Amino acid sequence: MLKKIKITLKMIKIEHSIFALPFAFIGAFLAQRGIPPLEKCFWILVAMVSGRSVAMAFNRLVDKEIDAKNPRTQNRELPKGLLTQQWVWSFIFLCILLFFVATYHLNKIVFFLSPFALIIIMGYSFVKRFSWLTHLFLGLSLGLTPLGGWLAIKPTFSIIPLYLMIGVMFWVAGFDIIYACLDYEFDKKHKIHSIPAQFGIKNALYLSTIFHVITIICFFCVGRMAKLKSVYFYGLAIISALLLAEHIIVKPSDLSRINVAFFTINSIFSILMFLLICLSLSWT
Repeated sequence: MLKKIKITLKMIKIEHSIFALPFAFIGAFLAQRGIPPLEKCFWILVAMVSGRSVAMAFNRLVDKEIDAKNPRTQNRELPKGLLTQQWVWSFIFLCILLFFVATYHLNKIVFFLSPFALIIIMGYSFVKRFSWLTHLFLGLSLGLTPLGGWLAIKPTFSIIPLYLMIGVMFWVAGFDIIYACLDYEFDKKHKIHSIPAQFGIKNALYLSTIFHVITIICFFCVGRMAKLKSVYFYGLAIISALLLAEHIIVKPSDLSRINVAFFTINSIFSILMFLLICLSLSWT
């Protein structure tokens, strides 16, 4: 049992929660204008991790046949038979239950919206079968995290979490485009829809850069609307340079450093944004 749980956590790459988790708390901290109650933080954490686990496990199930054909993914847990589909379905249902319990403990608005959030994050798994907008749909899935974090604290809609959501959406879409370049040949051959397969690697990397510029603009607008201190904007300039650095190290003719851009820079980016928000709010 413990071995299966360990394999399952590896399958959903639980450590990659670092990409989205900071933005869930950014939404919550901005809504609170400080540190939210610990009980709220706990249920936000449970909702975020369980929701992401649903999305990842469901995606692995839906992509099982595709992953088995792709040399890059054929050693994943389901294609190799390390886990059964029944086990993964059980894991998904457990995580869905945890997600609903967590959102119920947050507030009525979040609980009411939670099924729609699940539809979006699970629906991503099918988008690449018919549209190259799949990257933006993935971005939207993660973009819900700051919106959810905000609504967990302040159950009223505001322009600030919407800009956060859009910023995260284009951030995720931008680095997902870069990562999709690794599957360019496979996607073309098997008619998997992606921006690199649709427009070519060079154009895809240009578009990824544009997406990340939009991200920076959105986060700048968040700082202005939330009336954050100047330290936020100085820090944002440095973090933006870090984000754009991945577009310098990844070239159409040399994709060997994509993993550095995808895992190192992007994981640091989300953490630094969270720390920057905390620092700015502590000075407010």
